[in-house]
Amino acid sequence: MITRTTALLLAAMLAIAPVTMAAEANKPAPPQIWRVGNGAEPQDLDPQAIQGVTEDNVVMALFEGLASEDPHDLHPVPGVATSWDISPDGLVYTFHLRANAHWSNGDPLTADDFLQSYRRILSPTFASEYAYLVYDYVAGAREYYDGKLKDFAQVGFKAPDPLTLQVTLKNPTPYLLNIIASHCAWNPLPVRVIARFGAVDQRRTPWTRAGNLVGNGPFLLKEWRPNQKITVVRNPQYWDAATVKLDAIEFYPTDDISNEERMFRTGQLDMTYELPIAKIDAYRKDHPDTLRIEPWLGLYYYDCNVQRPPLNDKRVRKALALAIDRESLVKNVTRGGERPAYAVSYPGTAGYTPRARLEGGLDEARRLLAEAGFPGGKGCPTIELLYNSSETHRAIAEVVQAMWRKNLGVDVRLVNQEWKVYLDMRHTTNFTLARAGWIADYVDPNVFLEIFVTGNGNNDTNWSNPEYDRLFAAALSAHSNAERYEIYQKMDAILVDEVPVIPVYDYTRVHAVSPRIKGYYPTLLDHHPYKYIWLED
Repeated sequence: MITRTTALLLAAMLAIAPVTMAAEANKPAPPQIWRVGNGAEPQDLDPQAIQGVTEDNVVMALFEGLASEDPHDLHPVPGVATSWDISPDGLVYTFHLRANAHWSNGDPLTADDFLQSYRRILSPTFASEYAYLVYDYVAGAREYYDGKLKDFAQVGFKAPDPLTLQVTLKNPTPYLLNIIASHCAWNPLPVRVIARFGAVDQRRTPWTRAGNLVGNGPFLLKEWRPNQKITVVRNPQYWDAATVKLDAIEFYPTDDISNEERMFRTGQLDMTYELPIAKIDAYRKDHPDTLRIEPWLGLYYYDCNVQRPPLNDKRVRKALALAIDRESLVKNVTRGGERPAYAVSYPGTAGYTPRARLEGGLDEARRLLAEAGFPGGKGCPTIELLYNSSETHRAIAEVVQAMWRKNLGVDVRLVNQEWKVYLDMRHTTNFTLARAGWIADYVDPNVFLEIFVTGNGNNDTNWSNPEYDRLFAAALSAHSNAERYEIYQKMDAILVDEVPVIPVYDYTRVHAVSPRIKGYYPTLLDHHPYKYIWLED
């Protein structure tokens, strides 16, 4: 029996229910905040001064170039430029800029901003490590960078009007648009804003701090709390703001990858930068929906300072290279499907695979070491191996250290430094042997070979070879990819013979990604244009 009191309560509940349901329906959706593990604390956020992946991950949110990347395969798509024309001889590119492209402070973005940005990256006093991505290709740019040409107006950049940028090349470059779309060296910078905080060609001025930094990308810098978090938020001035779904991205420095994994497991992160080696098999078994193991166009290797004994002898360098059991290393240590590397170039890049490779076993390695004057390792000075803070790098270094001691009798002392110090030591060649990783800046085999040219900003080995430099120049002026690739074969053979670097393995991307992340696709460069990403409730 329903009493009068019960009936009244039911009536009241029924009366309230539609109101409650309507309120729930009108409740605003929670903010779209993507929380990302990002490896080391970034050294800087100046696109023309950065060197590492962790810096680039943030910079890609804050700036956009003439062309951008398709989220599925990274082919060039319109960015600041709505379109471009290429002359029949492949030497002149004319970019047509958007009338609605603005800086995050509301100022219009014009062709002159690009000219001033390229003048900065080519400034000899600024000495950008990536200036070669401009001066190797643009007419007059190398001469300006070297100080032989004083008038920047003579370099192959022109702005016929505020919305037109013209670029004249030295040689046809079929992969130029890939560079422009994928690397920040070609991005515009707010040079007039930079000038307020110090000399334009000076590094590490306050212009990159939150509140000072002005960009033109889909996000703007809200907060940078060193060693805690970098927060970027949606940029209302971005020309394609309507496409951006995320409200914010939070980048967390995660040198401690065991703690990073715990943060992911407890819901504090939506994506990790890495996974602890010891956790990979567990994720394969128990969390296959979150484990991502994807191809990554990159090489894990060791830089040799060829001016420091005993690595000034290529026989010692080759002995060390031959004494690494790469198959055991990737099977038992890294465990992420990596591929043992016996040459510098990544096999299969845009149809190119190097024929040259390191060959010879332990007997050959011991013979070379004895020939260099260190039979059984006797008399060989202790070699210092520099690496940046990371459980993975330490584990690899310890195993390689043991291999060299057991197989060659060579003693190696491990030297660990945090990211910023490590980068400075490498750049100033203040090391004997150093862990290195080269993640391709664009998809073309040239990307692995150009860095070992004499004077390249990323050649940290002190190695120089005139024939290698001559071949590189010849490749830039080759008339076809087939001709260019044959030149690359000779360059790879020189690297295998001289061993300025010791290749270890070809990367894979191994990390954890929440299934709620959408619009995120595997790509060879591990680039994921942020404006296409969103979080599913």
